[in-house]
Amino acid sequence: MNCASKEEEIYTPIPYRLEIPQIFADKLIAPIIPTNNPLTEEGVALGKKLFFDKILSADETKSCASCHNPKSAFSDNQQFSLGIDGEFGFRNAMPLFNLAWNFDDRFNWDGSAFGLENQAFEPVSNPIELHANWKNIAKKMQNHPEYPNLFLRAFGTATIDSTLITKAITQFERTLISGNSKFDQFLLGNETLTPEEENGFNVFMDEAKGDCFHCHGSNNNPLWTDNQFHNNGLDSNFTDVGLSKITGDPADNGKFKSPSLRNLAFTAPYMHDGRFATLEEVINHYSEGLKPSATIDPLMKKIDKGGVHLSTKDKTDLKAFLLSLTDLEFVNNTAFQE
Repeated sequence: MNCASKEEEIYTPIPYRLEIPQIFADKLIAPIIPTNNPLTEEGVALGKKLFFDKILSADETKSCASCHNPKSAFSDNQQFSLGIDGEFGFRNAMPLFNLAWNFDDRFNWDGSAFGLENQAFEPVSNPIELHANWKNIAKKMQNHPEYPNLFLRAFGTATIDSTLITKAITQFERTLISGNSKFDQFLLGNETLTPEEENGFNVFMDEAKGDCFHCHGSNNNPLWTDNQFHNNGLDSNFTDVGLSKITGDPADNGKFKSPSLRNLAFTAPYMHDGRFATLEEVINHYSEGLKPSATIDPLMKKIDKGGVHLSTKDKTDLKAFLLSLTDLEFVNNTAFQE
């Protein structure tokens, strides 16, 4: 064995220093990093390479980034993403950021994946998405001129398998942190809101008006989601039952995960099925478009009236506030791009 290979064999990965936004640190919100998958410089770099590599699809035409575009806050601006065989999925691709702060640890619109590593495992073998065989993917990587050494440096072994691939991808995904919007800077005392944004925030927080904070948090929750599952009155009858398909409980019919309200400027279309093309449509839904059903969330308090019936000005100002949660630094961060 030559000196170089011996040195690689005993190489110790460098711990990765996660950059925690001040707004998160001020709220004493710490990320969740699994003890069996600590972040390292080598693991994150490998995960980034894998995230953008089309080798993960059966025909090498699509990557994770094909449906999770960095410029769209790692979402897909199509209603449904197109898989390698020309088939469309049936849910809108969720944006990817602040995943290390998902304290519920259930991922996907319906909570079907417990733990981020499990979430990363599924798209590769999904017949509508990357439609690949994990053993074949691992074999291709094993024969790749770069990957065996990259896995050796990241995980101490050059033997590649699906577990290590998903561990690397999720290490990269946990570095995708968004915490520098105009509203964040306002909370830190560095920005001033316009009168419209300020009124929009008040509408958001007012139980008699927008009443949005129960599911999406407030200035005390920089995630802008409760990471829970709600039936928000989209349908009276369900073609997609959501959470109940996972739990088997009819009481969960029509419940889907509340997404973060950060970066809405980049993540249209909206809702689990991408039915709303604009923020105006979303606001109109809650204002006068609620549909009753047996499992509608009690937080939809004015279901009997179809919604909260906001004035035109309050709708416009609410949108202005929501857009103040836009993090331009996040979508332009070259560390997150190919």
